[in-house]
This record gives sequence, structure tokens and C-alpha cells, in this order.
Amino acid sequence: MIETKFLKDNIQNIQKLMALPPLQNFETSSLRQLLRLSKIREFRHNEKIIEEGALDPWLYFLLSGRVRVEKEGVRITSLEEMGDIIGEMRLLDGKERSASVFAEGKAVCLAVKTDAKDRLASEEEKANFLLTLYRVFAEFVTLRLRLTNDELVRIKSGLNETP
Repeated sequence: MIETKFLKDNIQNIQKLMALPPLQNFETSSLRQLLRLSKIREFRHNEKIIEEGALDPWLYFLLSGRVRVEKEGVRITSLEEMGDIIGEMRLLDGKERSASVFAEGKAVCLAVKTDAKDRLASEEEKANFLLTLYRVFAEFVTLRLRLTNDELVRIKSGLNETP
């Protein structure tokens, strides 16, 4: 893995964040806070990004490439859309990582260290940061749940058609 230092909250980086679909509607101040907790990480093919069972504090936004999600060695899905969020479940429930994530080819991610809130100046900034993250999570988890429901219906319909 290749990683940058924590990012600067300059206008160029803010504009890049605004290009990510989950962050397009956020205020500049919220994006500045996010940048101060973020690094860019580049992963090689088959390199592990997240390890099932781990307790690390990192949240990822996919910037480019493709990743695969595996649980107990079984492939669950692949993610390849710019802005896809990786690792949000651990941050929502505080439990171990529920799956492993691997790069498929080269993958570049915005990595947000969610326990580095000491890099934010005030309690108000910390609270705003958490609200920003939870809003992103709520929208993203809702989308994933809808897709999962659709997939479940397709699978159940296919089972009912079997003689």
C-alpha cells in the first residue's frame, strides 16, 4: 500500500471531494473537516484493504479501481463506482469488521481515520464531522439495503419457479 500524509483542506481537494457522489451535497466546512482526517491510499491487485474481524478505525471512499468483498472466503460482491463507501458497518455498530475487502487490480481510496478527531479544533467541529459521516452512512446503507431487497426477491422468485 502506498499512502499520503493527511490531506490539506485546500480548495482543490474540496473540489475533488465534491465530485464523489455521496459528498456532493455537503457544505464546504464539513468537507474541510473530512479532509483533515483523510489520506489517499493506493492498493495493488489482491492487496487486503479491510480484514474480516479487525477493529481498525478506517472508512474508505473508492476513488478509482475495483474491490471485492468476501465473508469467510466467499465472494459477496464487487464495488467499482467512484464514491462507493467501504467499511461503514464497523463504524456504525462498533463491532468487528464483518467482511474482508481486496483490491481487484489497482484501487485508490480516500481513507478517513475516524478516531483521529483530535485533528479537529473544537467540539463543534467534532460533532459536525460525526453528523456528516452519519448522513452519508444513512443514505448509503439505505441504497445498499434496497439493492439487497431486490436481490433477495430475485433469488426467492427463482426458488419458487424450481420444480
